Amino acid sequence: MTEDERAIRELVETWMAASKFGDLATILDMMADDVLFMTPGREPFGKSGFQENFESMKDAQVDGRARVEECRVEGDWAWIRNHIDLTITPAQGPPIHRSGCTLTILRKSQDGRWRLFRDANLLR
Repeated sequence: MTEDERAIRELVETWMAASKFGDLATILDMMADDVLFMTPGREPFGKSGFQENFESMKDAQVDGRARVEECRVEGDWAWIRNHIDLTITPAQGPPIHRSGCTLTILRKSQDGRWRLFRDANLLR
């Protein structure tokens, strides 16, 4: 495993841990400013849309796992295919379980850190 692949896998683990603990600042720092998220039934949204969605769930408990199925690095670009299993428990109401694949494109920034650039999320 290369150093870049190790860093990307660590990014995925950090993202999942930050989601669980509600650490929005850490998650936002792992995104390129021009990030785009694509999810079923919705127009693509960027960093501010992600932040709004995250903040709307501030009272929910999030628990999940991400398993990197594939990781490929080509220079300052990389892509990963993950399988995510996620449970969101809102303050009111039953838990919501989502599971599925994501395809993520990452870009290495000038500071040498990998950041999410595009993310296609197929959780159902």
